[in-house]
Amino acid sequence: MSTAHVRLERDACVATVRLARPGVRNALDDETVGQLHRTLDAAGRDPRVRIVKLAGEGSCFCAGVDLRSMHQMGRASAAENLASSLRFSRMLAALHAFPKPTVAVVQGAAVGGGVGLVACCDFSVASTSAFFRLSEVRLGLVPAMVSPYLVEALGARAARRIMLSAERVDAERAREIGLVDEVVPPAELQARAREVVDRLLLGAPGALAACKRLVREVAESPLDAAIHERTAKLLATRRASEEGQEGVRAFLNKRRPAWTMAECGGSEECQD
Repeated sequence: MSTAHVRLERDACVATVRLARPGVRNALDDETVGQLHRTLDAAGRDPRVRIVKLAGEGSCFCAGVDLRSMHQMGRASAAENLASSLRFSRMLAALHAFPKPTVAVVQGAAVGGGVGLVACCDFSVASTSAFFRLSEVRLGLVPAMVSPYLVEALGARAARRIMLSAERVDAERAREIGLVDEVVPPAELQARAREVVDRLLLGAPGALAACKRLVREVAESPLDAAIHERTAKLLATRRASEEGQEGVRAFLNKRRPAWTMAECGGSEECQD
C-alpha cells in the first residue's frame, strides 16, 4: 500500500485537500501528483462537499516538483518522460476546471508547481510569511505546464516577468499582481480562510458551478451573437431552476434560502 502523500479531510460540507509530505516541503513527485488528482476527483464527485480548500502540511505550502524525481525522469525514456509531464498537466487542468469553489491556503513557500496550484484555485489567502517563486530557468527548465494558468491569472506581462527573473515574490507583491487575493498575519490565516469559505457557502451550489463554467466559456468566446444567446439562455434556465425559484422566494419573504440552512450554510456574520 502506497504512502498517503495527500489527505482529504472533511468538516461538514467543506473538504480540505492537504499535501502531506512536510519532510520534503510537500514537493510533487509522480505519486503525489496522482494522489492529488484522485483526491480532487473524489471531492468533486462527493455530493456532500460544497467547497474545497487546498493546503500544505507543515511550514511550506508546496516546494514544486520533487527535483530527485525530476532528475530520474530526465534519464527515463522519452515516452515515460512525456507521460510524467502529462500526469502533472492533467492534474492542474482538473484543479482549474474543478466544479466547486476552491480556496488555496498558503503558508511559507509556494515554488514552481506550487505557484501553479495557487493560480488554478478560485481564491487564495496567504500568510505574510508566504512567498512565491518560479525558479525553473535557473535549473535549465521551463514552467511549462503552469504557464497557461499563470497567464490567465496574472496577464502575459506579469507572468513573463516572474517566469524569466525567477525572483522571490513576497505575499504583498503576489496580491498586487493578482496571484493572491488576501494577505493576513500567520495567526489569522486559518480564520480568514474560513471566512472566505463561509461567504462562498451563501451561494447556491448549482449557481456557483454554473458561474465557474460560464467564466470559462465567456473567456474563450468572442462577443458575438452566439455568446449573447448562450448567456441569455443560461439566465432563463437558472430563473426557472429550483435554486433560482427558492432564492427569489427567500429574498421576497426576507428569509434565508434553503441551501444556507443545510449542513454547513454560511455563518450569520457573512449575511449581506
